[in-house]
Amino acid sequence: MFKKGSKLYSIFTGTCPKCQEESMYVNKNPYAISETLVMHEKCSHCHTKYKIEPSFFYGAMYVSYGVGIAFGVAAYVISGLIFKASINEIFIAIVCTLIACIPIISRLSRNIWINIFMSYDKNWKKKL
Repeated sequence: MFKKGSKLYSIFTGTCPKCQEESMYVNKNPYAISETLVMHEKCSHCHTKYKIEPSFFYGAMYVSYGVGIAFGVAAYVISGLIFKASINEIFIAIVCTLIACIPIISRLSRNIWINIFMSYDKNWKKKL
């Protein structure tokens, strides 16, 4: 399921959706705040251009809403159902989780968005 060649591999590793050989991001650490969303222009292996059109990644904002909801639900389940926290503590846990995970949510959203439009090509070397 998370093997190279699957969309999930590309989404969770942030690698090129076409060849999955290199990271799309200049800095692999999402918490390097000044470089969180700085991407390479294209893949150095298969030459796939990441920004298909101007403002391509604005669509990732819609995806980030869903990803943020998933993180919030996870924080609710962990704090409320597992640790039996009060409603105020649950609220604080959700807010803290979302703030702490902004870089991860942003990158995951971009990864999901680009993988909607591109797929892995096992024969990418032949097309060069």
